[in-house]
Amino acid sequence: MKRQLAIGGAMFGAAGAALGWTIARKLTAPVGPRRFNLTLRGVEVNGDRQLLLLDRTCDTEAPGTYNLWFEHGGWAQLGSEVEDRGQNQVARVVVGVSPGLTPREGDRVSWSGIYFATPADAGLDASDIVISTAVGHAHAWRIKSNMSTWAIHIHGLGSPRAGTLRGVQVATELGLNSLVTSYRNDGEGPAVGSVRSALGITETEDVEAAISYAVRRGAERIILFGWSMGAAIAVRLAQRSDYAPLIAGLVLDSPVLNWPEVIKANCQRAGLPRSAGLLAVPWLAIGPLARLMGLPARVSLQEFDWVTHAEELSVPTLILHGASDDSVPIKTSLALAKKRPDLVQLECFDAGHTLSWNSDAARWRATVSTWLSDGLAS
Repeated sequence: MKRQLAIGGAMFGAAGAALGWTIARKLTAPVGPRRFNLTLRGVEVNGDRQLLLLDRTCDTEAPGTYNLWFEHGGWAQLGSEVEDRGQNQVARVVVGVSPGLTPREGDRVSWSGIYFATPADAGLDASDIVISTAVGHAHAWRIKSNMSTWAIHIHGLGSPRAGTLRGVQVATELGLNSLVTSYRNDGEGPAVGSVRSALGITETEDVEAAISYAVRRGAERIILFGWSMGAAIAVRLAQRSDYAPLIAGLVLDSPVLNWPEVIKANCQRAGLPRSAGLLAVPWLAIGPLARLMGLPARVSLQEFDWVTHAEELSVPTLILHGASDDSVPIKTSLALAKKRPDLVQLECFDAGHTLSWNSDAARWRATVSTWLSDGLAS
């Protein structure tokens, strides 16, 4: 019986280790192609309005402004109006399309909160530059102004830097210089090693190089805009970087403030028990296991637990977070705001992950603009 129990325990342990390895590998996986998992069911023209028919999902029936990316190229921006087309379909009004795009029934499309594909689409006059990092050249967009305050915009895991353009608009309207940077293994920056994400640990070095670029060109104050994992990078820079004294404020959308909680939440999304996420932690946090998985070094998850280390924070922070975020739960933002009400302002939206702008762009923009204006005037 003891031998049978030992064998059973070993098998259980091996299964747990395998599941943890799988979860960790998926979390850090190289950036893959966009998934075009929706079909355009029809196109309606009503006067000067064009409407696209889509299957009803939580995304397609959500109020707000979104984008449809087409598998054969191009995009269509959708307005906030949602019209019912029976029990299983909705119609969304087109408010803008990329040049040359003609939506047709049967097109494969992808739903996205990334509203602008390029700075020009967002009405921004940007130049393409490269940031020299320790591992190669990172592509970036620079939007110039005469102010000595620069905004550095940091995208999230698996998202292109175009996703940050929603915030770049506000920074530009306030007269700030903006730098929209890439980083290693994000699909736009340098490709390094196994091309896996280190969850912000090594990527921080590349964003720090972007800050260095700004300082060499006259930046005296830095505002960091961080989205999801980009927010984790921003907070780490504000506390650990040599440039921390220059960082005057953080604007964080759906911030990763505790990686184990995020991993558990994404296990739940995938239909696994939340506790399964803990099985991935050793594969990330223990050096030999992390290297076996293809990472350059261990990921010190404690460095990103800012709720536990809230007393260390010193930079005024605005957090914008969706109450329906099932990828990065809002409870960590709520906990941080409760611990540091002197430093952290939290604005909640009826939205999912990094979709607060999309759910109510006017409120998002006004909140960020007012918060920044008050801070810049102080």
